[in-house]
Amino acid sequence: MDYASTKAAILNFTRGLAKQVAQKGIRVNCVAPGPICTVLQVAGGQQTEALPSFGTSTPLGRAGQPAELAPIYVYLASQESSYVTAEVHGVTGGNHLW
Repeated sequence: MDYASTKAAILNFTRGLAKQVAQKGIRVNCVAPGPICTVLQVAGGQQTEALPSFGTSTPLGRAGQPAELAPIYVYLASQESSYVTAEVHGVTGGNHLW
């Protein structure tokens, strides 16, 4: 329940803030990653016994790699996304966001 509430709050904050500051030329977007393999997972982010199956519940059947997540941030920082605001970009391995 607390996780779902937090996700909803971030979504509403992103969309509301984007509309509030758009006239100032400021774009606001959100990146919502699914399971991504990082050093945090092996350093206590996951229980040791859960590591082998981490991310296997996605339609792609595996966790993502940081290099698969990074391009969305590069895109959002680039001129190519100059007409993109108030959006949530999912990098989820095929799982639906909401």
